[in-house]
Amino acid sequence: MSADSALPVTPPATSAVPAPTAASSAHRPPPGGRAAWGAWGVGVTVYVLAVVHRTSLGVAGIAAASRFGIGASALSSFAILQVLVYAGMQIPAGLLVDRLGPRRVLSTGLVLLTAGQLGFAFATGFTPALLSRAVLGLGDAMTFVSVLRLGARWFPAAHNPFIAQLTGLVGTVGNLVSTLVLAQVLHSAGWTPTFATTALLGLVVLAMVLLLLRDTPESPARAPLFRLPPTAAEGRAGEGAEAPKRPALLPQIRAAWQEPGTRLGLWVHFTTAFPASAFLLLWGMPFLMEGQGLSRTSAAWLLSLIIIVSMGFALLFGQLMSRRPGVRTPLVFTVVLGTGLLWAAVLSWPGARVPMWLLVVLVVVMGSNGPASLVGLDYARPVNPPERIGTASGIVNMGGFVAAVLALFGIGLVLDLLTPGGGDDYTPHAFRLAFCVLYLPMALGLVQILRLRPQAARREAELRRRP
Repeated sequence: MSADSALPVTPPATSAVPAPTAASSAHRPPPGGRAAWGAWGVGVTVYVLAVVHRTSLGVAGIAAASRFGIGASALSSFAILQVLVYAGMQIPAGLLVDRLGPRRVLSTGLVLLTAGQLGFAFATGFTPALLSRAVLGLGDAMTFVSVLRLGARWFPAAHNPFIAQLTGLVGTVGNLVSTLVLAQVLHSAGWTPTFATTALLGLVVLAMVLLLLRDTPESPARAPLFRLPPTAAEGRAGEGAEAPKRPALLPQIRAAWQEPGTRLGLWVHFTTAFPASAFLLLWGMPFLMEGQGLSRTSAAWLLSLIIIVSMGFALLFGQLMSRRPGVRTPLVFTVVLGTGLLWAAVLSWPGARVPMWLLVVLVVVMGSNGPASLVGLDYARPVNPPERIGTASGIVNMGGFVAAVLALFGIGLVLDLLTPGGGDDYTPHAFRLAFCVLYLPMALGLVQILRLRPQAARREAELRRRP
């Protein structure tokens, strides 16, 4: 099943996407070096800020329930709508990145992130707050695939698996900011000052993008965001050839989806990412404080441990994927089964409270979830050409967020059903039954991975044999 995921693959002649033109195939290999790290650094800064906005609700769940006077299901709807918008926008965001470039897409995402977080800061009713989280999810959706595209255009192909993992690793800094800093600021400064301050950081980062970021090594510095397409003469003068024709949208999506590696990558992301996502996005803090009786400080420490441990897993997995792509599937199964076994131990523990050592082991294992989900990109990357990477990455990246929506909704629904009067006084027993919902997406994902793995392996082997 091993495959060299570092090798770019030319699509077959029957692909629905037109073959690359001479202009596109004539690009020099990405140079890497300090300029590449600088471009990636600007892009990943946007991603870190997006993660801060995305996970801010995870430390504000109890405060949000009090501010808006809502129960578990309504509280879940904040995260569910945000994640649904994020997941639904992954393919459009990938197409936009492929067609417009990451600089424009990241700039648009920052504007939406800032608007959404500002709206959430000043909202006093449930509906305005819900719409604000939807706008925030729209902006968040444009960040990760843009950074992946920057990595593919600035770094040699052999570095792509490591760059993807490193992007996820650095993005976890946003989680740390939420759990360690934002939680304390919210407790001391209050709702509106906390969220308004984080929103305005977007303006600073937007200035960085506009002044410092280039889409590719050949792109001019500080290019205008909006301009008319160049004439044929201008294209020949600026690039030595006319710009290649852009493929139509539906064939672009269809060609990426028809690759078994893209579909397998989606299900890998679906199966691995969601347990930690649901825990960090919303239900981890209530589970630890109300279900396990921990203090706010202890609960925040455990949430932070997930993030810190994930950094180590990201470095480990990145090195493994770059050097030994054949370990992809064993690694994915190890992470999924390990996560399932640890949750089974926690949920079946006798007595109302689970010992701290077991909670620590659980969060350490969940620290592998995010890095393992990025392995899904290493199934899609070798079977899609560079001009389709954004679209394929968007398809893969929506998997874990769809699963997170299912988990968030299911946990909230079970909690409401088991809580008399629809309040927020959740019992340890209710939490245990609610978190059993995690096994439904996990089982579905494992079935799909087992079904698609042989097809994806044959396809990669076929493309590697081609001259």
